[in-house]
Amino acid sequence: MPRTKKIGPTGGLSARYGATVRKRYIEVVTKMKAAQKCPQCSSQAVKRRSVGVWKCRRCGFTFSGGAYVSSTKLGTMARRAAKGTQLEAGAPKEPKSKE
Repeated sequence: MPRTKKIGPTGGLSARYGATVRKRYIEVVTKMKAAQKCPQCSSQAVKRRSVGVWKCRRCGFTFSGGAYVSSTKLGTMARRAAKGTQLEAGAPKEPKSKE
């Protein structure tokens, strides 16, 4: 009896759930399983520990991120906004004009 080969991450799903759902599942799982970039040491050694918890295998840095990717678009935008407010907070205040 010939053996059949599993087709990527959706091999266990066989013909169930519909083509569109299986395509989305492939996309999410391949992004999750891929090596992510560490925010501390910049190496491609970050793996997912649990939902939203990521750990770098090189430096041991554990941090929170998205459920399926280590950094989300919303998190990146929040980091940029926080960096901007820190610069504004540290900037010297302009003197008030006397009118």
